[in-house]
Order: sequence, then C-alpha cells, then structure tokens
Amino acid sequence: MTVTPVPHLKGVPRRTRWLNRSVVLFGLASLFSDAGYETATAILPLFIATLGGSAASLGLVEGVADALSTAAKLVSGWYSDGLQRRKPIGIVGYVATGFGTAAFALAQSPLHVLAVRTGSWIGRGMRGPVRDAMLAEAVPAEAVGRAFGFHRAMDTVGAVIGPVVAFGLAAALGYRTIFAITLIPGVLSIIAFASAPETGRIRTRLPFRTSVRELPSSFRWFLVAVGIFGLGDFARSLLILRAAQMLPHGAGLRPEHVAIGLYVLHNLVHALSAYGIGILGTRLGARPVLAAGYATFSLMCLGFLLVPPAPSFGTLVPLFVLAGLALAAEEVLEGTVAAELLPERVRGTGYGVLAAVNGVGDLVASVAVGWLWAAVSPAAGFGYAAAMGAAGAFVLACAR
Repeated sequence: MTVTPVPHLKGVPRRTRWLNRSVVLFGLASLFSDAGYETATAILPLFIATLGGSAASLGLVEGVADALSTAAKLVSGWYSDGLQRRKPIGIVGYVATGFGTAAFALAQSPLHVLAVRTGSWIGRGMRGPVRDAMLAEAVPAEAVGRAFGFHRAMDTVGAVIGPVVAFGLAAALGYRTIFAITLIPGVLSIIAFASAPETGRIRTRLPFRTSVRELPSSFRWFLVAVGIFGLGDFARSLLILRAAQMLPHGAGLRPEHVAIGLYVLHNLVHALSAYGIGILGTRLGARPVLAAGYATFSLMCLGFLLVPPAPSFGTLVPLFVLAGLALAAEEVLEGTVAAELLPERVRGTGYGVLAAVNGVGDLVASVAVGWLWAAVSPAAGFGYAAAMGAAGAFVLACAR
C-alpha cells in the first residue's frame, strides 16, 4: 500500500501525529451527519407504519435507496482519483444528505419516503468513498486503523445522540417536526467537512475500466467476502420494527418507544467499541477481526430466532449489543482492509467499488429479509441473514 505520510512537526510526538485537523473535522462531520440521520432512522419505521407501510415496504425503501446510491459511490470514487482536490464532491454529498433527511417531513406516502430516501442516499453515496480516501491519505500508513477507528467512533457518537433525541422528542412532538429538526445537525456536518484541509496534488485520471483492472487480486477476493456477507446485512431499522412487534404491551412506555431505547443501546455499543476494534485490528490483523465481526452478526440473527414470544427488555438487550459490535467491526475494518490492499492511484476507485458491492448487498438483503418476513415469517428473514453472515465470515477467513 502506498500512502503519502504527513510531515512530522517539530515538538509533536510521533505517536500523536495521526490525530490531525483533517481527522478531527472528518469525525465531527460524521458525528453531526449521523446525529441527524439516526434521529430520522429511529422514527422512520414507525412513521412508515402511520402511512400504511409494512415490513416489506420498509425493506424496499431501505434496499432500493441503498442500491440506487451504488452508482454514485462508484462514480464519485473513480472520478475523485483524477481531481486535484476531492473535497468539493464530498461537500455536495453532505448537502444532499442533510437536506434530504429533513425532507422526510414532507412525505405523504411510503412512495414519497422512497423518493426522499433515494435522493438523500445518493448524496451519502457520493461522499463516502471520497471521505474514506481523504481520511486514508491524511495519516501515515501505520495509523490508518487508528484513524478509521476514531472516525467511526465519532460517527457513532452521533448515531447515539440521534436516537436519544428521537426518544426524547417522540412523546412531545410529531414525527414530521422531528424530521425537520434534523436539518440543524445536517448543516453543521456540511460546515465541519468543508472546513477540513486537503493538500492538493497532481493526479492522473485513468479510464474507468483501467482503474478497475488495476485493483489488486487480493482486493478482489476481499470484495467477494464482503459481497456474500452483504447479501444478508439488512438495514438495522428492521431491528427496531421487530422489537416493537415482539415486546409486550403493558404499563409504562409503549413498545415502540422501548424499541427506540434498544436502538440507542445498539448505537452506544457501536460508538464505544469502534476505536477499540480499530486498535484490535491493527494488532491482530484487520481481516481476521472483521471475519469475527461477520460471525457476530450471524450469531445475533440466530438469537432472534431463539427468543420466546413477548420477550422482556432484558432478553433483547444482548442481541442489540451483538448487533452494535458487528456493525462497528464492519464499518471500521472494511475501510482498514481496503486501505491495506489498495495502491494510492486507484484508492478512490477501490473505495467506490467496495461501497458499490455493499450497496448491491444492502438492496438484496433488505428487500429479501423484508419479503421473507412479510411473506413467510420473521424467522425466515433472520435465518437467511444468519446464513449469509456465516458464509461471508468463512470466505473472508479463508481468503489470502
């Protein structure tokens, strides 16, 4: 892997030089963006239900939006490889995501939700490969795992704040008002990302096919494992819906509010474990730790098959903890493995292809799990996801 290291500054210890201004501002941008996005995500399944939608509708919304953002991920990553500066593409992506999330307030049907989600997700797709490539280029090669771990930790702090805000406001405000409020963190995310420095350099844009052909064979095998796992990696918003359906009605909070609380726990575990998982991946190897994360996802899905009807809050807690750990491993270590395998001249293309593979997987997983859930049973959906998670872990563990 070729990474241009940042110059060592006099008086700055070598061990701290990776935590530079770019890394911090990228982290803040993701924190604010996820705070807004996760506020919306926590109430989106419940909002869709008020519009007459079902689990299949939610799966379709999540899956199609992810799939249609795939082209944006692929093109933005490749195109940025030939630009002197990648940042303008990222800014456009943050603008689309922030304003798109707030636009849920205007939706009148599940079809409207799908349209808004698609526009917002195209923006999210545009910015992802660009930001990841910029992050990998902002730190020394030996610190990439730490930088990605820090970034995902900041990202997930926002993912904790969002559901907490949704939980606190759901009883007092309508869903549409809460969606509109997400514009505030959305604007802050744009400001933070736009403020991050980027060192311009002369780049040569290769033809798209040439860029793809230059991706190393080891990276291609990695994509196979990611793709298999992704076929079962459904949107976590389905966990909120499932918990709301399973929890018993009774005194105290309504089941849907308890489900949001469990999602807060999921995101808290995600945030607290992200940096540590990045360090663990640096010490033990990113690929084996990522394979363990895929296996953890499979174990979580199996857990949902075994819980009794009308489970208690405490019964579901371990499953949401496992889901948070699995997601942290996935988000931190997929980017780290890619940084280890990709040469700099095609790094943006590689991250775009990785994001595209994940996007296709998200479409298949969310639609398949949602359809199996509605047409057969929730157990069928979770069983399918567990099988894909286990297969992805096996292929990754065996890949060279």
